[in-house]
Amino acid sequence: MFFKDFKVYETTIAGRPFVVEVGKMAQLAGGSCMVRYGGTDVLCTATMSDKPREGVDFFPLSVDYEEKLYSVGKIPGSFQRREGRASEKATLASRVIDRPIRPLFPKDMRNDIAVVATVMSVDQDCLPEITAMLGVSIAISISEIPWDGPISGLSVGLIDGEYVINPTAKQREASSMAVTVASTADLVAMIEAGANEVTNDEMFNGIMFAHEENKKIVEFIQKIKDEVGKEKIDFPSNDPDPDMYEAIKAFAIEDIRLALDTDDKRVRDERLKPIYETVHEKFDEIYPEQGEKIEDCLYRLQKFVVRRWLLDDNKRVDGRGINEIRPLNAEIDLLERAHGSGMFTRGQTQVMTITTLGPMSDVQMLDGIDEVENKRYIHHYNFPSYSVGETRPSRGPGRREIGHGALAEKALLPVIPSVEEFPYCIRLVSEVLSSNGSTSQGAVCGSTLSLMAAGVPIKAPVAGISCGLITEGERFMTMVDIQGLEDFFGDMDFKVAGTHKGITAIQMDLKVHGLTPEIIKEALEKTYKARLYILDEIMLPVIDKPRKELSKYAPKMLTITIPVDKISEVIGKQGKVIQKICAECNCKIDVEEDGKIFISAIDIEDAERALLMVKTIAIDPEVGSIYKGIVTRIMDFGAFVEIAPGKEGLVHISHLDVKRTEKVEDAVAVGDEVIVKVREIDDQGRLNLSRREALIEVEGLVPENTISDAPRRPAPRRDFNRGGRGGNRDSGRGGRG
Repeated sequence: MFFKDFKVYETTIAGRPFVVEVGKMAQLAGGSCMVRYGGTDVLCTATMSDKPREGVDFFPLSVDYEEKLYSVGKIPGSFQRREGRASEKATLASRVIDRPIRPLFPKDMRNDIAVVATVMSVDQDCLPEITAMLGVSIAISISEIPWDGPISGLSVGLIDGEYVINPTAKQREASSMAVTVASTADLVAMIEAGANEVTNDEMFNGIMFAHEENKKIVEFIQKIKDEVGKEKIDFPSNDPDPDMYEAIKAFAIEDIRLALDTDDKRVRDERLKPIYETVHEKFDEIYPEQGEKIEDCLYRLQKFVVRRWLLDDNKRVDGRGINEIRPLNAEIDLLERAHGSGMFTRGQTQVMTITTLGPMSDVQMLDGIDEVENKRYIHHYNFPSYSVGETRPSRGPGRREIGHGALAEKALLPVIPSVEEFPYCIRLVSEVLSSNGSTSQGAVCGSTLSLMAAGVPIKAPVAGISCGLITEGERFMTMVDIQGLEDFFGDMDFKVAGTHKGITAIQMDLKVHGLTPEIIKEALEKTYKARLYILDEIMLPVIDKPRKELSKYAPKMLTITIPVDKISEVIGKQGKVIQKICAECNCKIDVEEDGKIFISAIDIEDAERALLMVKTIAIDPEVGSIYKGIVTRIMDFGAFVEIAPGKEGLVHISHLDVKRTEKVEDAVAVGDEVIVKVREIDDQGRLNLSRREALIEVEGLVPENTISDAPRRPAPRRDFNRGGRGGNRDSGRGGRG
């Protein structure tokens, strides 16, 4: 056989075949495999540099999830017709894979690690990101790269009270939650969840259900590793010399304790500056050319102080109780012209979210490998350098910003009204004005405030909060609402968003190998209590429900569904009819293939006028219907009146007025706006109209030569452009006008 090391391993996951091919493709990578799950094929590789990267104080791991549009039989829509920058969904998939594998690498390693998952074929029933996570775990496991894996990752859904592993596309539509769970052989390593207000118990049980299935797959991967895995290599440790650390600790620990003991990040940073200078003055001569290691020692010393306070003294850096939330504030209507704005402040973390409403033509078009082609509700998150007191130039959103924006978007998605209830494209932008931890959850709270202030009829308000963790052997403690320092030096950032009813989103970041069930349950309980406090005591007193009216600067939207065969009449030849309506009514009209029409205008009266025009074109007039129209032509025998673009009828001279008319010009002129009633529709569909009958019926005018003993009471005013039978409130008496 040409590929002498080629091996195939097979198992079944959720009733579908999972096949791993090793030794055939990408053999020059450190570890590689082709994983096939159903009809989804992903090539996964892991490669490490020969030498450590110099001058870095972090572990240089890169994880790239590459979507190839040929995997779903598409040609890219870009000008060059090739894949460009990673899509938002690909970036999020990269982050989901990164989070469970990163803590399992040695923390003191500085060799570059490049992990690449290339999606080559997609079966929508077998999620490529789940397949990629499993393939990455296998590729790293069988490589020479030091790693404490393997891990397994699965998706779990909840359908009619039953948990489903790796639900199919149809099942995902019916599921009340979509949770990705990664596990080691013993612990839960990562949780990423979106849910339709599920309870804590439903979420916890779903996580544990997936965890048990993950354990079986970890055993499968371990067998592959044992059979074909390479021997792990040694690497030069980047840890500072223990004697150096102990010397700096003895010299500076009391100053560090004093500097950290404040609730103000600015004060803390100012106190630390002279300590760093003093330590360098003393130890630069003792340890020449090891300035980076001295910085590392100072970082480790701060971490030691914070963790000892928390574990031994139940003391937090800012003096709060373990389950105490920082001071909170909520505001709305901060920007005059924005359609909606809300600002949420938690300690020194401050996020303002702005809502913009647009017509459905503003939906975001997606060019990806899944079946979703557009997005109506969009959340963008910006994290400028000034929010942390730095001067870094803005270069567009990075992976962190995309990830935090997606988390806030996911948290609000279950409460966003349907397009039938609220026919708008909705864009939220969360601007981080100040950051000292938990900005993504500040964005969730700010988004709820902004949406309700904008008049978006969300189903329930949503709040978000984070829970931290400190571990030491078997000991652990959790604390609610972690600030930046507790995030940096702690072991977990467990973010949970939800309503009074239940959870809508979870994202868990870990720096340890994983969590026990006890830690997960405690984190869910603490975040639930904190979430209710934020909703009831802080947010709802500011605005307790969505406003009934939209901002005067927001477009007003009306919708109608017309017969599909009438779409061409509404659009007109070369778009002339619809363009005329838009120009006359100062509006924007979007037409969908199924006959749905969305009309938007800043002035509701303009939108209503355009809607009447569309109705008149798309729904055939009936005898007795009354319309308001424009005189377009005058003939000796009468006048032609256009009741909608492209639809006109004849008013015979005998029906131009309540009195006798000798000349058409005596009654009307071209351009006049008149009311008319449909008298007759002939065999060819031509309209015969009467201004005389309309004036009598609507204006209550008395025809000439009519004799009456009592004065006639004027008829009540009615809406124009109404139908003739089976009416409704919008169209007067008529049902089809």
